[in-house]
Amino acid sequence: MTGRVTAQMNDQDVLQHYRDVGALLEGHFILTSNLRSPTYLQCAKVLMHPDRAAILCGELVGRIVATLGQGTIDLVVSPAMGGVVVGYEMGRQLGCPAIFTEREDGEFVLRRGFEIPAGARVLMAEDIVTTGLSSRECIACIQELGGEVVAASCLVDRSDGKVDVGVPLFALVGLEVPAYEADNLPPELAAIPAVKPGSRGLR
Repeated sequence: MTGRVTAQMNDQDVLQHYRDVGALLEGHFILTSNLRSPTYLQCAKVLMHPDRAAILCGELVGRIVATLGQGTIDLVVSPAMGGVVVGYEMGRQLGCPAIFTEREDGEFVLRRGFEIPAGARVLMAEDIVTTGLSSRECIACIQELGGEVVAASCLVDRSDGKVDVGVPLFALVGLEVPAYEADNLPPELAAIPAVKPGSRGLR
């Protein structure tokens, strides 16, 4: 590994980084999954600060290496766009290349000359997991291209361990954040105008 910073953080330490930059929001939010939630974490606002990205990803890398062992990951692959920065930093600290998948006609593919060597041991790295859909789709893409996905990772698991992505999932912090279908909102949430702050919606 190269350049890894480990801070032995607890959940509140992690969330404080989000609070410090105004990335832990409360209101009525439309998630990428189209579910609605009273809480939103904007990982991009944390990852725009290289020092915070190094600390958070360093803690996550430390936990993964402590479980899987050093030298067990050959490549980091992330789904664009949310996973690109965290994937790069995870790769930097693991000392291995980092690439990303992109959607083409609704499916994740590799572009830009990226390749996955046959049998490469891959870590799939996300910024945040809610339903696990994009993680599972990215993992399927990696497997179809000949990679062996040894684990998945995210900074924030909004399911707090309930989502199954098909491989071990390492999360820096797990949150039990409620999410609702648009036609089944609690009255207090329905009374607030909905906004979509994520990368696929309004900024």
